[in-house]
Amino acid sequence: MRSPKEIEEALIENRVDLAVHSLKDLPTELAADFEIAAITAREDPRDVFCSLKFANMEELPQRANVGTSSLRRQAQLKALRPDLQIHPVRGNVDTRLHKLESGDYDAIILAAAGLNRLDKTQLVRQVIPVEVMTPAAGQGALAIEIRNGDTATRSVVAFLDDAAARATTTCERALLSKLGGGCQVPIGAFAEVKEDRIRLSALVAHPDGTKVLRETREGDDPVRLGEEVGETLLRRGGNVILDEVYGEGFALPQQP
Repeated sequence: MRSPKEIEEALIENRVDLAVHSLKDLPTELAADFEIAAITAREDPRDVFCSLKFANMEELPQRANVGTSSLRRQAQLKALRPDLQIHPVRGNVDTRLHKLESGDYDAIILAAAGLNRLDKTQLVRQVIPVEVMTPAAGQGALAIEIRNGDTATRSVVAFLDDAAARATTTCERALLSKLGGGCQVPIGAFAEVKEDRIRLSALVAHPDGTKVLRETREGDDPVRLGEEVGETLLRRGGNVILDEVYGEGFALPQQP
């Protein structure tokens, strides 16, 4: 699997004319050489609880082993269940599910979108509400990236651009940019269109779950709304949390 940087190198060298990315993996500020020509209709942006033995997070026994390689998920899990033992689970979807089936973990947390697209939902036991676990900015959305100014390719893929997905993910990414975070930082953002207005729910959390800040607001302009919510979270103490995360170089615990 190639990194976004390797794919962009192929774009700039004219070896490919477009690239399809998981939007949450793209930086909020693209290099001037590139543009996002389309954001397709969004898959389910929520996280899911996968397990062989347990129906939901509430059923997990004390000190159960849960796999995730996301500080955002870890923080929210620890806030809900401080007793849980969080361990990294890496690799593609098949690898992660195999580790669960092999008994390495009591449960793992994955993105619903990836499992739905691959038709690998057999071990999904609970779709976690966004009020319980706020997704990553852009989760569930695919972005089509092209060379900046490539009008021919832009026109070809224009029909794929979904207005609701564009508005909601633009809002989420504006929040992420305001907070100065990336996909590996404990920041969550979920926007939805409600009666022609955008409703944004956002989160900043310490990886150990001891500090969780949430903010919800509605607005008409996706960028302004994302920036305003980001600024509010920073003022409420998000800056302190993020300084600790960056300063202490948080990493997930070692594999059991």
